[in-house]
Amino acid sequence: MKHQLLISTALTAVLAAGFSSASLADNAAKEKCFGISKAAQNDCANLAGTHSCAGMAKTDNDIGEWQLVAKGTCVNLGGFSKAEAEEKLKQQKTKK
Repeated sequence: MKHQLLISTALTAVLAAGFSSASLADNAAKEKCFGISKAAQNDCANLAGTHSCAGMAKTDNDIGEWQLVAKGTCVNLGGFSKAEAEEKLKQQKTKK
């Protein structure tokens, strides 16, 4: 009985490790893309710091909101890197 429990536990650990590796690989193949989120479809906190949750974007294509996209596709979607988005936000603030 102990032998079966040991094998079962080991198999569970191997499967769990495989699933977490796959999700890490998925995240490695993605990048944050700023300025492409539709209202309420952002992935997490915005650059302005006015919220820290997904789904809180109030307007479409807000430069401070982001979504994870496949690496290398952000520019094709009309989006910006974090550095570019921060620069654009800085420019918007100086114009006001």
